Amino acid sequence: MDETKHHPQYDNGDAFKAEEQEATEFNLAEGSHQLQRGLKSRHIQFLALGGAIGTGLFIGSGGILSETGPAPLFMGYISMMFVVWCVMNDLAEMVTLLPMKGISIPYFVNRFVEPSLAFASGWNYWYAYAMLVAAEASAASIILEYWQTPVPTAVWITIVLVIILLLNIIAVSFFGEAEFWFASIKLITIMGLIILGVVLFFGGGPSHDRLGFRYWNDPGAFKSYRAPGETGKFLAYWHAFVKAGFAFITSPELIAIAAGETVDPRRNIPKAARRFIWRLAIFYGISSLIIGIIVPSDEKELLGASNASASPFVLGIQRAGISGLNHAINGAVLTSAWSAGNSFLYSGSRVLYSMSLSNQAPKFFSITNKRGVPYVAVGFTWVISLLAYLNVSNTGATVFNWFVNISTISGFIAWIVVMITYLRFRKAFEHAGMLDSLPYRTPFQPYATYFVLFVIVLLTLTNGFQIFFNGYWDVSDFLAAYITLPIFLALYFGHKIWFHTPWATPVEDIDITTGIREMDILAEMEEVRRPKNLAQRVWFWLA
Repeated sequence: MDETKHHPQYDNGDAFKAEEQEATEFNLAEGSHQLQRGLKSRHIQFLALGGAIGTGLFIGSGGILSETGPAPLFMGYISMMFVVWCVMNDLAEMVTLLPMKGISIPYFVNRFVEPSLAFASGWNYWYAYAMLVAAEASAASIILEYWQTPVPTAVWITIVLVIILLLNIIAVSFFGEAEFWFASIKLITIMGLIILGVVLFFGGGPSHDRLGFRYWNDPGAFKSYRAPGETGKFLAYWHAFVKAGFAFITSPELIAIAAGETVDPRRNIPKAARRFIWRLAIFYGISSLIIGIIVPSDEKELLGASNASASPFVLGIQRAGISGLNHAINGAVLTSAWSAGNSFLYSGSRVLYSMSLSNQAPKFFSITNKRGVPYVAVGFTWVISLLAYLNVSNTGATVFNWFVNISTISGFIAWIVVMITYLRFRKAFEHAGMLDSLPYRTPFQPYATYFVLFVIVLLTLTNGFQIFFNGYWDVSDFLAAYITLPIFLALYFGHKIWFHTPWATPVEDIDITTGIREMDILAEMEEVRRPKNLAQRVWFWLA
């Protein structure tokens, strides 16, 4: 079942008209500190896609290819896409019901599970997004190293971070527009690279050398990882599966976090959620296959093989002998790092803003300017991203991998909490006999959620398995892979001990009414867009 609908109890025209005059939007903020609904359908769709298509694909994929080979790279991304699809569905069901201003994932955790898990989840999200901004800035400096400019790394990091900050401080509609065009550049780039990959596959390059699956045969489809034989091949797949998480981490949440600033959310949230997985399938599924076709896994310039760390797409173009295009693509990859950093700073600041509204962070984080931007939360989140300056005293590849590991484990923990919250959300509505009243429902539930929850727990526990093999132990890698776990548990148990919260809110006591009536009325008040011609019909479908 996959549908969108309005609640029947508000379909009566007279009742609706009587309430419409008094309807004011239910939101979590009070007074003047309000977010604005300035994000349109195309903004929110590209916000989620822009956050998903970043340096995880353009840079991180090179590291996976170098360590495991092309087959595990492709299999890892395909496997992770199923996980992300399930997380997106869980979030879309909850957020479509309650797309209130000031909403965030921790709000749902608090409402449907219990306060301590919401507290730990909120700070985990904020920490993950702040680290992801630093990761994107670090990746940008790696990308710029390709041109071997005389400009110091610190200068490039400063330029990247300052522009990201400015785009987030200006009005949200300007942010959405900037992100739309940033993401558009990425999508055009990806589509061009996919076409180029197909051309090179069939020998359409300057040398007319037909690549086919040459590199899958030599040096091979699999590189044994940490063990010989079939065990090494399985470990290569599992390592690729874990590492692929970085490319997708927190991207489904971007749609949920933006719900409170989205125009007509009851229509636009399901629309974005339904299309998200298909776009990932095209851009990640096909792109990861193309990477293994145009670049061999023993290429010395791949991330992890050396500190040159060029994008595998750029290296593939370079190997094909297409002059000039490598620089153009590297420039597009640079904008992708900027775009993803832009999305993550937006999301981190909104999490902090929402937490301050629910008394889980200091109140001053909810202060907004006249354009509705929570600039205090933006600034505080941005300050953490200054950790990107670690690149100045360490190699870019090393620092980038630290941020990848820290962000990935935080993202996995966040997804575990999302799924627990969804299962409680569903159970509460089942208990009240109101499951069929949800405005948006997704297929294979709750079985898909139970299965993916089990998989993510395994991924979380084995995130850094490679360091436990003889001769590979490294303290900094261990901390990067697992430090988030004790931090999360300390936040969770510390809050629970201090406030004496229950282990879980009883199902019969879960609030399944607050805000729903107001959201239903506002959904009815939205004007239906009716295309006047074919061009508008196509545009409305796209945007």
